[in-house]
Order: sequence, then structure tokens, then C-alpha cells
Amino acid sequence: MKATLHFALGALLVALVTSGCQSYSPSATSWEVLFDGTSMEQATRNFRGYRKTGFPEGWAMDGEALKTVPGHGGADIMTRQMYANFELEFEWAVSPGGNSGVMYYVAESGEEAWQTGPEYQLLDDAGHADGKNPKTSAGGLYALIAPDVAKMLVPVGQFNRGRIVVNRGHVEHWLNGQRVVEYQWGSPPVQALIAQSKFASLPRFMKERTGYVVFQHHGEEAWLRNIRIRRL
Repeated sequence: MKATLHFALGALLVALVTSGCQSYSPSATSWEVLFDGTSMEQATRNFRGYRKTGFPEGWAMDGEALKTVPGHGGADIMTRQMYANFELEFEWAVSPGGNSGVMYYVAESGEEAWQTGPEYQLLDDAGHADGKNPKTSAGGLYALIAPDVAKMLVPVGQFNRGRIVVNRGHVEHWLNGQRVVEYQWGSPPVQALIAQSKFASLPRFMKERTGYVVFQHHGEEAWLRNIRIRRL
């Protein structure tokens, strides 16, 4: 599978579900392009490895996409800047059975990024065991909040469109133009979910109000492209 390959049906589906469905804040700053496929130098300029000073191994260019390379000691990559209120857009694809994620409000206090920041799940729902549990399926707040049951995924290997909005504690996950998760950061319902999850023993999980955005290298092939962010 090549990240540059597209199928007309999948492209049409994304175009249909994304048109007219996005809402934006008029107070947002201009977009900061983190990666648009221009060059690998662009990726190394805007990202570094989690708890590393430089860009890690295990990532490569594949057409206009940034690809995880299995078996090369890959590490998660994180933005070089921290963000508080922000809107993040990206396109993503995974291989059959593939798994990845996007974490936000990440601090570098833990051995792993997921120990502080929650995750927007990127997944082949049909081909990965996590897809059997709605709370760990694509688009969800990993292991905490299931995405809307009406969510739409394009066929595996093609590009979905992801979007995360965090604004004054209000958080939204969007998938292919549809809002699939919505919650209030630090609210009693969210705290109750954390207390009943595997994150309960992590003292700094979801405690930050600013942090890094992290793209996960889970060991399988995944592709990212058209990554941009703006502060709100």
C-alpha cells in the first residue's frame, strides 16, 4: 500500500462529509503548517522525538505523507511548541490492523506521552482488536469516551480527516467532518471516567492546561499528512 494512492470513492466520501460541516472560531490566529509534504526537513523543524532533542528514527516520507516505519526503533513525535487553546487538523491512514493516535496536552514528565495526555484514537476498526470496544475505536477519546455511533470511516489505507478543538476547556474530536466526541476538560464526569480506567494510577494524567501535541508510533504502519494547527 502506498500513502499516495487514493480511490475515487473514498475521496468523494470525504469531500461529501466534510463540506459545510466545520465550524471555526473568528478569534483564531492564522494556521501554522506543521507538515504539508514539502520535505522531511519541514517535519524535523516542527517536530522532535518525545523526550528527545532531535527527530527520531522510524519516520519517513512516503509521497506527501509522513509514515511510521515498523522495526526501526521508532519513537513518538511531538510538536516543538506547547499549545493551550488550539484547533488541530490532520489527515491520517493506517495499514490493515493498524493502530496509532494523537495525544494532546502532553507533558514530558512521564516515560510515555500517554501517561499525561489523552489520545484521539487512529485505528483500523475492523482489523484491530481495539475496534471491538467503542471506547478504543477510531475517533474516540481512548479508553474513556466512545465516538458517535454514526461516525464515518473511509476504507482502510485511505485518508480520513481528523480535527481536534480545545478551547477554554471545551474539547471536540471530529472525524471526516462530523463531531464524534465532545467533553469538558476536568469536569466531574470525565474525572469519574478516569477513576474507573487504567489511567487512575497516573497522577498527572489529564491534569495539564497546556502542552505538546504528540503523534504516536505504535509499531504498525500509519500515514499522516496536511497537519496544521492554530491557536484560539
